[in-house]
This record gives sequence, structure tokens and C-alpha cells, in this order.
Amino acid sequence: MRLDQALVRLFHQYSRSRLQDWLRSGHILVDGRRLAPREPVTGGEKIALTPPRLPDATPRAQRMPLKIVHEDAALIVIDKPPGLVVHPGAGQPDRTLLNALLAHAPALAGVPRAGIVHRLDKDTSGLLVVAKTIEAQTDLVKQLAERTVQRIYLALVQGDPPASGTIDAPVGRDARARTRMAVTHRGKPARTRYRVLERFGRAALVECRLDTGRTHQIRVHFQHIRHPLVGDVVYRRGMRHGIEFPRQALHAAELSLVHPVSREVSTWKSSLPRDFQRLLASLRACEV
Repeated sequence: MRLDQALVRLFHQYSRSRLQDWLRSGHILVDGRRLAPREPVTGGEKIALTPPRLPDATPRAQRMPLKIVHEDAALIVIDKPPGLVVHPGAGQPDRTLLNALLAHAPALAGVPRAGIVHRLDKDTSGLLVVAKTIEAQTDLVKQLAERTVQRIYLALVQGDPPASGTIDAPVGRDARARTRMAVTHRGKPARTRYRVLERFGRAALVECRLDTGRTHQIRVHFQHIRHPLVGDVVYRRGMRHGIEFPRQALHAAELSLVHPVSREVSTWKSSLPRDFQRLLASLRACEV
């Protein structure tokens, strides 16, 4: 019998895919050795399973610097720096935005997910809204579903894309790598509108407006049209002339929504972070 088949019978409380991941990561040893899922077993082997430590179910408050661009009784608008994870997970159990929010406003412990209603990738910078009450969170989640929350992103993409366009292509889990997203007919509808703001020959600065909010939408869509984001090591198909940058060059520059209490439209803007500004300056210098 194959090892992965035997493990499913022995540890039926875990999924096959999780057991296979643990095999590859060394959390399951057979007679003290790491084996591939398809390795045959005959019986009598000693199997040692040491599941990885899961994050604490109750995140703890941790004092961390936060750049708050707006705060009132209903919401907080954060300007997130690159490198900050939004929510704890298996690979990042603490030191996240959620932990920092609990320290900044302890009452958020009584709001699901500490009031977080949408996320930015770890290496994406920019604006993110947090609800301070359950009522505000409910309202903002509804606005996101009804697409009344407007988000504008700035991205530096590889190559020389058309002056403007709409990328209308469904996005879902990549069947070949479940940690990635992809354009697939099995995905959910996704639409990104963009226009080029500045060209550098090898790259272009584009403004993106989201009509939908799928996971990794901008990154997947620009890979799909063969203009992946500069610095993106996950979605880089079509990249011919790589430009050095330690993260995907993506910034949430503007956020507009209907305030959950006043019902007035509120808009906030964020300047590009310094690393992004330096990258653009270096590209402009090459053009001179």
C-alpha cells in the first residue's frame, strides 16, 4: 500500500492533503526517515506524527506601530506598510495587524476578526479599513458585497501594456498549486480596470480599479495578460526582463466608502511608500 493511503486509514481525522503536506515538511517520519507520499509500506513500520503548532485560537494584543490615517467611534483606516501580515495564520501566529489592533483598541476583542473586513497581502502596502463595532462591520461587509467600497491601487507591471483596458477573467484556486490563484473557468467573476500613468520601457506604472475583490486579483490578472507585477515571485509568468524589487510593487492608494454612521461618502489617500518611490526614481533616471 502507498504511504499516503496508509496514513489516511491511520489518521482519519486529518485530510489526505494535510497529511501529504506534513510528510513533505517532515512532520511525519517513517522509521525516523522522511518518505514521499507514494512510497510503498508493507506493515510494521514505526510512524511518528508531530503536527505543526497551530496559532493560538485567541490572538493576543501586541503593541506595534500603526500608521492611522483616520479613526472615529465606528472605524479605523490604517496605512499598512509592506511586510506586515494582516491576520494570524499557521506561518505567522502573531506580530500581525490584528495583534496590533487589539493593543491599540482592546474593545476590538469583542468584534469578529478584530473588526478586519478585508485584507491586503503581506507585501502589499496601503489603505485598509477596520470596523470598531459589530454594527459597523456588518455595514462594511455589506458594502463590499454590493461593491460600494471603491479601491484604487497603483502597480508597477513588467513590459509595455496597452494604454488602458479591462481585464475580465474569472479567478479561483490554481488546480496545480492550491496556495496560488489563477484565471480558471471554475473561478468567480473578476474584473479589473486599469490605465497606464507612466511608461519606463521595461515597465509601466498603472492605476487599477477593482470591480470585484478576489484574492490576489490584480496580481493574477496582470500575469494573465503577460504583464506580471514587478517583484512578484509567485505570479511571474511572462516576465522577460526582471527588475529587482524585494516585493510585489503594489500599493492600495485610495479608499472610498459610505461611512456606516454618518452615511456620507468618505475618501482617504495614501502616498507611495519610500521603497516604491525609490524604484520609480531609479527607472526615471534610466530614461534620462
